[in-house]
Order: sequence, then structure tokens, then C-alpha cells
Amino acid sequence: MKKYLSLLLALCLTMSLAACGSKADTSADAAGSQTQDNAPTEAPASEPVELIVFAAASMTETMNQLKEMYEQNNPNVTVTYNFDSSGKLLTQIKEGADCDLFISAAPKQMNAMDGSLIGDAEKNPDGLDLIVTDSRVNLLENKVTLTVPEGNPKGIESFDQLAELLKGGDVMLAIGNSDVPVGQYTLKIFNYYGIDETAVANKLTYGNNVKEVTSQVSEGAVDCGIIYATDAHSANLTVVDSATAEMCGQVIYPAAVLKGDKEDAAQDFLAYLQTDAAMTVFESVGFSAA
Repeated sequence: MKKYLSLLLALCLTMSLAACGSKADTSADAAGSQTQDNAPTEAPASEPVELIVFAAASMTETMNQLKEMYEQNNPNVTVTYNFDSSGKLLTQIKEGADCDLFISAAPKQMNAMDGSLIGDAEKNPDGLDLIVTDSRVNLLENKVTLTVPEGNPKGIESFDQLAELLKGGDVMLAIGNSDVPVGQYTLKIFNYYGIDETAVANKLTYGNNVKEVTSQVSEGAVDCGIIYATDAHSANLTVVDSATAEMCGQVIYPAAVLKGDKEDAAQDFLAYLQTDAAMTVFESVGFSAA
């Protein structure tokens, strides 16, 4: 009888342990399944983007500073610049150069790519439709200034005086080429004073962009130069006079996103350039919001 009871007790204990093991396995499987099903999924990382920005040479210093600031908060974006005269940048874009955002030193170069101006042969002579029209903004305003090298050896004090010195052949002046916005503003100043460029050609030197003109003044190769206020600031040159709107019009820098597969990224960067933080950088060298 005792032997029978012992066998019965052993059988019950074995069955009980088996049942517990089965329940534990089932619970573990369920828990594992629940953990897997409820595990948080990571958001896909943003794809890296190289943003190619064509900008007027006069923006070199400020745009390089803003690149560092922007990339710190947008690590997936690399901003690559191409700085030159706005006319040359326009030519490069027309010839097929990759560009996602264009900032010119005058409306003329932007107009030449603006599809909303097709039909206006003066503004858009080639009938181009390259920019996202709704993205176009007047970003900045600059000033055209008369600057002199260290010591101001000719004692030049104003545009009025410069006009008289040019007509008398008593000064050497550095200006931008006629296809460069700063050169085009200069020709308007000449027209304001009734100066014939060809008549004073032997008293003029030229630069392919505003940086080249600035260098001539900095090096003392000329008696004075006509450049932007921002370039004078960056080169620590003395400004003796600033042109009025009556003399050469407003110096407006338009910006626009170019059509392509990086429109959203380009628009984000353009929006950043209009923030208070970016404008503080621009204003520190003499730009103002347009």
C-alpha cells in the first residue's frame, strides 16, 4: 500500500512540474513576442545632401560663416559654394553647371532665369525657366562705396571730387567689368556725373569681380576704387563716400531656388538665410535686409 502511494505521489509531482514548465515556456514566448511587437522603431535617418550654392563674390565672408552655423544644426547637409561675379555665375548655370540655390548681386542676373518673365526680351532674353518662381526673394541690400588705400595719398573725399579728378585725368580708379554688377552700378554713377567711360579709359583699371577690384585698392595699385560697403568692411578699407539711390539705384541681392531634385533642401537653407541669426551676420559687415 505504501509502495502504491509513493508511486502515485511521484506521478503527480512529475505531471505538476511538466505543466509548470509548459506554462513558463508559453509565458516566455508570449513575452518575447510582445517585446518584439512593441519595440520602438527608430525613424530613418535623413539622407545626406550636398547643397550647391552659387553666390555673388561679395558674400564670401558672410556665407562661409553661415555655412558653419547651418551645418552644425543640420549635420546631414553639406553646403558647397561657388563664388564669382553674378554674370559669370549666370553663364555657368546656363551652360549646365549644377546649382541648387542662386544669390546674385543684382536683379538682372536673376531675371534672366525667371520663367515668369518669359516674353520680356529685355529681362529674360533667352526665355529661360530655371528657378522656382515662388521661392524668389529680395534677400539683402548693399551699398556702392568709394574706397581708398591706406593713407589716402590723393586725398579723395567724395564721388563729386572723383568725378572732377577723372575728367582732369588726375586719378587712377579701379572698377568692375561691365558684366559684373558692381561695374554696372559704376557705369550708372558715371552716367549720373556725365562721365564718358571711353574718354577716361586710360585712368581706369578693371576687375572680373568685386574681390579683384578690392584687392587693387588694398594693394595701393590705384588711388581709389568703387566697391560694395561689405567688401570695404571685410578688407578694412576706408570708405570716403557712398552712392545714393539717385546715383545708381538700390543694390538688391535676390535669391531663388533652382528647379531640380533638391528644391526642399535649398528652400530650407534659403529660409535660414532670412532668420534673425543669419541677418545678424549679414548686418555685421554692412548688409541690410532688403
